Amino acid sequence: MDEAQIKVRLDGMRIEHRDLDDAIAALSLSTTPDQLQMARLKKRKLRLRDEIAMLEDHLIPDIIA
Repeated sequence: MDEAQIKVRLDGMRIEHRDLDDAIAALSLSTTPDQLQMARLKKRKLRLRDEIAMLEDHLIPDIIA
């Protein structure tokens, strides 16, 4: 993957991460929140965060100090 493709993928992943935030917040406001669904959304959000961090590391060049 080249740098442009990584940036496009990162943008999409960040949008999905924000959407998951909104979905989790909306689910928690319901009268009887589905705990299993909430746990799945939170797990997906954490997985996305890790993937975002990994891709961001690919964009930053290694600097030997």
